[in-house]
Amino acid sequence: MPALKKYSVLLTLFALSYAFRSEAQTNDPGPDAATEAPIPDQMPKPTDFVIGEIVISGNKRTKPYLIERELSFKKGDSVYLPELVEKFENARQQLINTRLFNEVVVALKSFRGYEVDIAIDVKERWYIFPVPYLKPIDRNLSEWASHGFEFDRINYGLKFMYYNFSGRNDNLKLWLLSGYTKQIQFQYEQPYADKTLKHGYKIGSAYSSNKEVNYGTIDNRQMFTDSLGGIKKWYSFIEYDYRPGIKTFHALRFGFTHQETDSNISKINPGYFKNGMNKVDIPEISYKLSHFNVDYIPYPLKGWMGEASLSKRGIHPHTSMWQLEAKYSKSTPLSKKYFFIWQTQGLIRLPFDQPYYNSQLFGYGDLFLRGLEKYVIDGVLGAMSRQTFKRELFRFTIPTFLNSTSHDKIPFRIYANAFSDIGFSYTKRPAGNSLANKMLYTAGAGIDVVSFYDFVLHIDYSFNQLNQKGLFLRMMNSF
Repeated sequence: MPALKKYSVLLTLFALSYAFRSEAQTNDPGPDAATEAPIPDQMPKPTDFVIGEIVISGNKRTKPYLIERELSFKKGDSVYLPELVEKFENARQQLINTRLFNEVVVALKSFRGYEVDIAIDVKERWYIFPVPYLKPIDRNLSEWASHGFEFDRINYGLKFMYYNFSGRNDNLKLWLLSGYTKQIQFQYEQPYADKTLKHGYKIGSAYSSNKEVNYGTIDNRQMFTDSLGGIKKWYSFIEYDYRPGIKTFHALRFGFTHQETDSNISKINPGYFKNGMNKVDIPEISYKLSHFNVDYIPYPLKGWMGEASLSKRGIHPHTSMWQLEAKYSKSTPLSKKYFFIWQTQGLIRLPFDQPYYNSQLFGYGDLFLRGLEKYVIDGVLGAMSRQTFKRELFRFTIPTFLNSTSHDKIPFRIYANAFSDIGFSYTKRPAGNSLANKMLYTAGAGIDVVSFYDFVLHIDYSFNQLNQKGLFLRMMNSF
């Protein structure tokens, strides 16, 4: 589809030039800046104020010092009054991104001479969720539809989640699932384990098993087979987290995986594991650096965020793999209701000769092109770029009629969007992957629905270079 290819490339080039131009405009005052700037002696001297009391209200469970941890100011700081407006917005943004609160208001409380008091009012979320679980196992709703909405492709059970367990934003999760996949999972996360509130940890363990095994890829589609022994996986990890400031996070993880399949799988695909093996033990170490400077992490409309990770999996020749991955997203308001979002992501796995279970690339997790959701593309090297224009259509609330100050209404925001994606993947074994080792292009338009508890529903009508078009649904939430 030449027109689609041309449209995607042009929009991608525009995205790159726009991103770099906006950075340049931010950092470069321009050649005439010196002549246009007022003479320092003629500029009015702003008056600095001292921050007095910081009064926090609405936090029934969350510790006050945890809220203060998210602020870029503290009691006793000197600040010019105009700067407070920006600091208030940054504080609100940081507190919302903790995912502890439905609403946050940061404002001036009172003046006492040159001392200002600040009021922070929060509306806490519900933190305890014994949630009945019912969800298709397929990669997305469109893929489940291609299987005829079969009930036996559903996982069901109970998810017990206790967020903000001790009031320090620590989370406890216990999953007991049955159906397509038998799964038991436990995880505890404590991001503030010391008095400085800079060091934390995560621990977790999981076991899963199912009879149907994705043993390979044919025509860019996952191929499954039922087997007596199925596939079983045990995984445990411990992670050290370090957060020196407000927006930057470091994570060092040690994990161990034991995975085994029915011996018949190695006969169908000897490359599922290397050398026709049917069980592997994989120790793992990884480091991840993340930075978030956006208004709302699940659906950013302003700011940027990035992530880079390096991991080493396996110590034996049949399991050894290095993986380097990076993500970047920049969201730019064009006006009050119009926004432009550019996202890019890429990874590389070394050595290139990897078994099938280490070759999943496009179509898994958050690495996908809109319009190619029906397909998977194996690979050991891949990159993609997404460009999206958005326009806010509606913003409204629906009353819940609950006797609750924090859950008396459900907010909704509706956005229209137009998008174009471009990507590429590489594999040494392209058999079954006709979309690998070539440039990929998609485009389309859609509607996004955003609500509280990080609920985001994407409804997209998209086109791809195979002259295919269709309606695709994607959903995310805190559960």
